[in-house]
Amino acid sequence: MRVGRAIISISVGVGRASILFWKAFLSSLSPPFYVGEFISQTSRIGADSIPVVLLMASFTGMVLAVQSYYQFYKLTAEVYVGAVVGLSMVRELGPVLTGFIVAGRAGSAMAAEIGTMRITDQIDALVTLGYDPVRFLVVPRFLGSILMTPILTAIADVVGIGGGYLMGVYVFGINPGHFMAKMRAFVTPWDLASGLVKSFFFGAVVALVSCYCGIYASSGARGVGKATTRAVVLSSVLIILCDYFLTLILF
Repeated sequence: MRVGRAIISISVGVGRASILFWKAFLSSLSPPFYVGEFISQTSRIGADSIPVVLLMASFTGMVLAVQSYYQFYKLTAEVYVGAVVGLSMVRELGPVLTGFIVAGRAGSAMAAEIGTMRITDQIDALVTLGYDPVRFLVVPRFLGSILMTPILTAIADVVGIGGGYLMGVYVFGINPGHFMAKMRAFVTPWDLASGLVKSFFFGAVVALVSCYCGIYASSGARGVGKATTRAVVLSSVLIILCDYFLTLILF
């Protein structure tokens, strides 16, 4: 019985999420467009997340440089630290860690805000006033997330490589010309583009999952808390799954 209920619950969730995605996609292509709400969401998702992204990326790049240096030092191949830092940041760590930050910071806020609107009947009030909740609530968050997540990822890539450069050149004494030359030799424009493509999908996943969890929140304040937790966990899991399949496709 429990297995059957679980299968039904998952099937219903997938169906609802698919319908929500389709409605959001179609609504984003036709007016009316709520530009003010879109700008507000881009600020919340993008500008407000920059400090956390900068902190995460800088220390991630430094850790990569430290770990790779001590391994390459045994082989007298320290100049390849730049290549490892560059490839790791632009291909995987930049997009994935940025996706986690967007999910934990912006995604949780989306789920909590929309969930609160659901349990306080504000969404029903929007319908009564003639607003489409998907167009008014979901689309601005969806578009803001898919726009700002790649931008945050690009910032993370640059800052992470900068952190690795500082550690490699100024702490371990690697020749800066060799550091940059090896990174340019191994990191191609396609590596950078593929990471940004991944982040585009991660942004879409975070927005849709968070809005879905908020819209279907129930049971008062406790339900909003559960919806917020569910949004972050599901977003993180789906980011990892998407990263796996996108890596297979892109590389």
